[in-house]
Amino acid sequence: MSTLRNIITHITSLLYPRECAACGDTLTQGEQFICTACRFRIPVTGFVEQDENPIKERLAALMPIKRASALFYFINNSDWRHLVHDFKFHGRWRYAYNLGVWFGHELLSSGLYDDVELIIPVPLHDRKLLNRGYNQSDHIAYGIASVLGAKVERHALVRTVNNRSQALRSRNERWDNVEGIFEVRHPKKLSGRHVMLVDDVITTGATILACCEAMMAACPDIEVSVAALAASQKEFGFDK
Repeated sequence: MSTLRNIITHITSLLYPRECAACGDTLTQGEQFICTACRFRIPVTGFVEQDENPIKERLAALMPIKRASALFYFINNSDWRHLVHDFKFHGRWRYAYNLGVWFGHELLSSGLYDDVELIIPVPLHDRKLLNRGYNQSDHIAYGIASVLGAKVERHALVRTVNNRSQALRSRNERWDNVEGIFEVRHPKKLSGRHVMLVDDVITTGATILACCEAMMAACPDIEVSVAALAASQKEFGFDK
């Protein structure tokens, strides 16, 4: 039976070759999702294992954030930037989930996030969710949760305003664009818990902090940590 299964798998791979989500090269036997070469090339931040890091320092200067990290740098014109755009705008949400699983293993290995109880994805407005068909941060959150064993809570925090995209806005415009647009609908679900807020990319931190402000105003007794899949190299990294 196993021999037949191997033959079917081999034929399927010839007819429908699996491609690396980052570089597009054909995956070889044993490779999953990302090829070995790209796994070595991923521009990791190293923040996962650092209690104090540039993301934590920036956010904690404005809000009482417990922990904060990102898996890799978001670098313009890189394969990893294209991968993020694929799952964010081109329907490849499974990429977001698989990266969330990878991120989850890194978070678990660090030992700094063991007491996280709830994972909350940064929400999209209902209209944008309807147009896109999914929220990529949901899938990242479920990937992380599958490793950490925490519960994903998608409906406690909502985006009440269909604000304009942050992508092409200046630093000041980003802060103005997200002010007061989030609301906690079920504060009892968050009260007294250690919550991890999950997003795809952190640039200035404006969106993350707007979410934290809403949650802490509604539930003053919660602890909030932040996990962004990618962090802007320009904001938090160094030239490579």
